[in-house]
Amino acid sequence: MHTLPRPRGRLIRTVTAAGVLALLTGGLAACGNDSGTSVTTGSGSSSAGTVTVGSLSNGAAQETTLKVPEVASISAGLPKEIAAKGELVVGIGALPAGFPPLAYVGSDQRTLTGAEPDLGRLVAAVLGLKPVVKNSTWENLFVGIDSGKVDVAFSNVTDTEERKRKYEFASYRQDNLAFEVLKSSTWDFADDYRNLAGRTVAVGAGTNQEKILLEWRKKLQGEGKDLTVKYFPDNNSTYLALSGKKIDAYFGPNPGIAYHITQDAGTPNPTRNAGKYSGAGANLQGLIAATAKKDSGLAKPIAAAINHLIENGQYAKWLAAWNLSNEAVATSEVDPPGLPLDNS
Repeated sequence: MHTLPRPRGRLIRTVTAAGVLALLTGGLAACGNDSGTSVTTGSGSSSAGTVTVGSLSNGAAQETTLKVPEVASISAGLPKEIAAKGELVVGIGALPAGFPPLAYVGSDQRTLTGAEPDLGRLVAAVLGLKPVVKNSTWENLFVGIDSGKVDVAFSNVTDTEERKRKYEFASYRQDNLAFEVLKSSTWDFADDYRNLAGRTVAVGAGTNQEKILLEWRKKLQGEGKDLTVKYFPDNNSTYLALSGKKIDAYFGPNPGIAYHITQDAGTPNPTRNAGKYSGAGANLQGLIAATAKKDSGLAKPIAAAINHLIENGQYAKWLAAWNLSNEAVATSEVDPPGLPLDNS
């Protein structure tokens, strides 16, 4: 996904200080092993039974320390080989540049931070395992799972029916797009494309959100209304147009918009989220899921660990720390319906 990994071609074209920093330092997370891979245990685990989320976030998150002891009834369901080694190898596909706020190099210029590695550490704590976070390219992330060098990926992977042929899933976030507007704007999407009539909206070319936006424009034109769609070479240009009121809104992946809102909060033209929409379209809520090798036996205990975090409030605090509360799921499901084969 460019600053998000590529589950199906959506883009975030944000050029930020954190993104540039990650590009320059992504290979410094720790010692290298496989080509295109680095390893870091990170700073998220502070002591036994506690996990600090949002650390080293460079202002993108509110650092929060959570008490997360092992739950024996859940860890008892781990595959024997995982329990025996006492580690959970968490895969992140964030090289070379990272994708804030989900996974990127933190303010110490070497440690991988972000919402995704944080959740991997929280799940490992519930399972009584030491988290070992491996950062790689998006392509090598799946090579790692296939080879057994990675136990599970927490890397903004969309649940699709195509991927279920090789992987098993435990869902943990909604896969959403969103509209970003100036904080002073009174406009809201309100989950109705008809509210776009007469508006000018920027979108990335060749993306999933462009496809959805053009479908809405076609519907509006059929109703005798219009929607102006604008394209810019990068997000810097898009946000310049937004602050100058040359466009009404930007339509893009929700996590990137959540990140930009935090970074823009202290500027003369702060922005806000004006409404979300499922990345899978009107008929299916897209889901982001922990991804393990098919028949590994990991999806079930990981889903149970996530549900424990949901029930005990740590999950909500994790999302809130990263400004991603609007992507919460009510429960983690094992292999829920994914994007159909004709849209995977």
